[in-house]
Parts: sequence; C-alpha cells; structure tokens
Amino acid sequence: MTKVLIADDEQLIRTLIRDFLEKAGYEVTEAVNGFEAVELFSAVGDFGLVILDIMMPVMDGYEALKQIRTISDVPVILLTAKSEEQDEIDGLNCGADEYVTKPFSPRTLVARVDALIRRSGAYLAGAAAAKSKDMEVPDVLKAGGIVIDKAAHTVTVDGVDTELSFKEFELLAYFMENSGIALSREKILNNVWDYDYYGDSRTVDTHVKKLRAKLGRAGEMIQTVWGLGYKFQSNPSA
Repeated sequence: MTKVLIADDEQLIRTLIRDFLEKAGYEVTEAVNGFEAVELFSAVGDFGLVILDIMMPVMDGYEALKQIRTISDVPVILLTAKSEEQDEIDGLNCGADEYVTKPFSPRTLVARVDALIRRSGAYLAGAAAAKSKDMEVPDVLKAGGIVIDKAAHTVTVDGVDTELSFKEFELLAYFMENSGIALSREKILNNVWDYDYYGDSRTVDTHVKKLRAKLGRAGEMIQTVWGLGYKFQSNPSA
C-alpha cells in the first residue's frame, strides 16, 4: 500500500483529502505544518507522494519542499489558495511536480495522485529493468544539442548536464518523441500528466516556461502554437 503524507494546518482539508485517498487505497499520514512534515518524511522515509499546503505556520510549504528535495525526488503536490502564475512558478522552482489551487475537487486531486504515483513507479520499474538487463544501447533521444538518456534519467544540452524535475523530464521527452507535431495542451496533459483535461492550461504553460529557461538557447525549440499548444522543432526556423 502506497503511503501519502499530507501537510495542511486546516483539519477539515486534511480529513477531506485523507478520506478520499484512503477510499482509493492509500495509507495516509498527516502533518499540521511544514516542519512536522519534514520531520515525518525524514523519520519514515518511504512515502510514495507528499501533498503540501503552502500557507502553514512554523514552516511553509515552499521551505518544506526545499528540505524534502535535499533528500528525495518523491512526487510532491503543492496545495494552496494562491492562484497567481508567479506562485505556481515559485512552487515549481522549489521542485514541485503539481500545483493544485483551492477550492479543488477531491476526486480530481486523487486522479492526480494516482497519475503521479503510476508514472513515477513506471519510471523506476523501467530503470530497474534496464539495469538488470545490462542494456548496451540505452533509450536515447537526440535533437539540436539536447540528449536525453531515458534509462539513466539524464539530460545534457551541448554536452552540459541539465537538472530537470521528474515532470520536466517527461515533458521534454514527450516533445522530442513528437518532434514537428503540433500538440494541444489537452493532449500534453493526457500523455504527460496522465489525466483528463480539467480546463486549466497553466499546468502545461508553467512547466513549459520553466523548461525553456533551464534549456537555455535550446529552449527556443519548444515553439508556441497560438490557440493550440506547443510544438518541438529541432530547427526553430523551419
């Protein structure tokens, strides 16, 4: 049974999330602030996912996330009443995989938890299988100076290692696997986040903005298709 850690200073929110997650088959542990969340995460160590509210006493969600990221790449969802784009960018800069704005649908939140755990588990299983088979030829994608090694989960740009979050890595791989194809935001959400489109395109847009910045000059290969979504073009002038 996958363990999920919830940190929120509102009892009603914690209870609501806990009830829905337990019905979905998860084991849930609660924390009332960021400090307690970090302490629990460090002590238990085998949580499959963490949900952090941003506005909490003692230690907020941003700081808790930063501390968790020093010891783990566990999927993290930030839960907050803030709705400005910069708040979402700040959360992603700290290493969040998802950003959910209150009020939210508990079923939608569970769907996102399911998707994140399923996809992170699939990656770990795939990497372990590749390692056990001692594959001589790794699954590598190359375009315009970008090299993705999917088995090793590494990215280089012009030979320089580039740190990407789990979701940024999946997004870039999806773009490169579909080079030259115009992809709608809905299709990107369905394939990279593994859940149906809920009407908020900021999840994709914010991740693309962050990904472009990390890729530097190679970021221009992720082109905006106005009114639709994005297209990866290894020759941006094409």
